[in-house]
Amino acid sequence: MALILIVDDDAALAESLAETIADLGHRPLVAASGRDALSRLAAEPRVAAILLDLRMPGDLDGMAVLARIRAQDSPPPVTVLTAYANAGNTIEAMRLGAHDHLTKPVGRADLAAVLAAMLERPAIPSSSAVEPGPGDGLVGSSAGMRRVQKTIGLAADSDATILIRGETGTGKELVARALHTYARRRTGAFVPVNCAAIPRDLLESELFGHVRGAFSGAVTDRPGAFREAQGGTLFLDEIGDMPREMQAKILRVIQDKVVAPVGGRPVAVAVRVVAATHRDLPGMVAAGTFREDLYYRLNVVPIALPPLRERLADILPLAEHFLAGAGLGGKRLTAAAAARLLGHAWPGNVRELRNVIERAGVLVRGDAIDAQDLDLPAASRKPEPVDWLSGDLPGAVARLEAAMIAAALEAAGGNRTAAARRLGIQRQLLYAKIERYGLGAPPDGTDLSDIPTDAVVNPDGRA
Repeated sequence: MALILIVDDDAALAESLAETIADLGHRPLVAASGRDALSRLAAEPRVAAILLDLRMPGDLDGMAVLARIRAQDSPPPVTVLTAYANAGNTIEAMRLGAHDHLTKPVGRADLAAVLAAMLERPAIPSSSAVEPGPGDGLVGSSAGMRRVQKTIGLAADSDATILIRGETGTGKELVARALHTYARRRTGAFVPVNCAAIPRDLLESELFGHVRGAFSGAVTDRPGAFREAQGGTLFLDEIGDMPREMQAKILRVIQDKVVAPVGGRPVAVAVRVVAATHRDLPGMVAAGTFREDLYYRLNVVPIALPPLRERLADILPLAEHFLAGAGLGGKRLTAAAAARLLGHAWPGNVRELRNVIERAGVLVRGDAIDAQDLDLPAASRKPEPVDWLSGDLPGAVARLEAAMIAAALEAAGGNRTAAARRLGIQRQLLYAKIERYGLGAPPDGTDLSDIPTDAVVNPDGRA
């Protein structure tokens, strides 16, 4: 039997967690605030694991409590629970040393699994907190993006090389920037280099620099990208397009941490290298067009970005994010527009979605963006049968939930109470899912909060 500390200001949820923990054979200990949690932890050194709510009242929210716990000697493992997961709090929680970061509500099986994993894990070393950075547009609560966000948090402070793989338009540079932003070395420069955009005869000078007179046209010294990124991060984008002769030189620099400017003497560098590609590097290795030793040297920490078609739960939140980011936050998507977005294949991934949303936001005069306002290819305008069984289980569930909620809201004229009744769920759960899927306002543009609600009978029979 292990002592599990539950930190949550929601008494009902804390009681529910405590009951489940007791059923699992452990002893729960409840704290209603951050300060209460720290006091109980100091008084109970036998606490073996902690479940920590992210949003709590007072001057100590969940992240601040996590930082204080992790600053202690041999702190117990902590799993952060939140109904408001985003890239920023997921990355920062993992970077601070959280065991995991889960979204509420947490099912019994998931709770049992995370407790078993925390109790099997030895106490992890403490870490000091740094000021968290922005989410950098890594919007998404799908299983694929949650894995990416957690990996960023775990790897941010490491010096290991990272290889980001994903289709064009999935946001590989955003991931690289987040890795830099959340790292201790973020005070250094972030230097991106597109290996596919630089002519091969200039790439060596671009990366390693040159001295004056080293070749025709070298009228001044140039430090090169490696030295410009000294103490920071060098992002080698589209490294799969790098000429093979340059690959050997990059491998040597990564291994020896020394660059040799064209015509100059070797110089030591301290740089974190993050590479990215949309190409099949293992296939290129097999074909002899990419060095095997460089591939393994880059692929120390792999991050695979899923295409947008496998991130259905993220499409509508991303669309709302792009509307707000373009200064168009006053405009909303109708249920028909949301359905159109969910039915498109998005071959251009997140970049294509951003262009479509920003274009519609600029050209539509009213507050509501409807399906016909979305400039999508003709083929995607025809209703297509949905493959409900494709992708992973969270994606399929999100696809079904978003479609059913959009249909219920449209049928109810935007009335959330009536929509909740149709769906057989409580209003609070419907509100959370409307926000998660970015379903926004009803087709007539009315603010959902302005629509009167009728009495709804909860599933347990109470109004």
